[in-house]
This record gives sequence, structure tokens and C-alpha cells, in this order.
Amino acid sequence: LHVLSSPGDANRQISELKFKLVKSEQEVATLEQNVLRLEGQVCRYKSASENAEKIEDELKVEKRRLQRELRSALDRIEELEVTNSHLSKRLEKMKANRNALLAQQ
Repeated sequence: LHVLSSPGDANRQISELKFKLVKSEQEVATLEQNVLRLEGQVCRYKSASENAEKIEDELKVEKRRLQRELRSALDRIEELEVTNSHLSKRLEKMKANRNALLAQQ
């Protein structure tokens, strides 16, 4: 602080310091409110993140289940196609045998 030359200067300087103190206290209050707001956001984001991870895990399980079902269905299709092909060949042989028998009569 400066050496004051008059009581008026001292009063003015005291008023300035009081104003700065009030302003600083307001700034501290604003910063504290920001901290509380940001902490609330962190809690919400953390909760949303945990929920998203839970959903992701559930989706992974569902995807694996669906992939197993798909493989099973594809295997069944292949099996049915082989059976169909075999039966078609047998039918063609039977038709050929019938036509051969009819031609002999």
C-alpha cells in the first residue's frame, strides 16, 4: 500500500478494497456454482456411459446368439439342399425306369 496523504485517500482506497473483496466473493460463488454444475454433468455423463456400456454388452450377447442361429440355419439349408438334390436324382431315376418300362410294353 502507498503512504496515504489524506484521510480521503484512505477512505477511497478502503472503498476500492471493499469493492474488490465483494467482487472476489461473487467470483468465488460463481466458480463454486460452476463446480457444482460440472459435477452434476459428470455424474450424468458417467451414468449415461455405464448405461451405454451395459447396452453394448447386451447387444454383443444378442449378436453372438443371432450369429449362432444364422450358422445353424445356414447349416440346415445346406443339409436340405443336399437332401433335395439326392431326392431329385432318385425321382429322375424312377421316371427314367418307368419310361423304360413303358417303352418295353
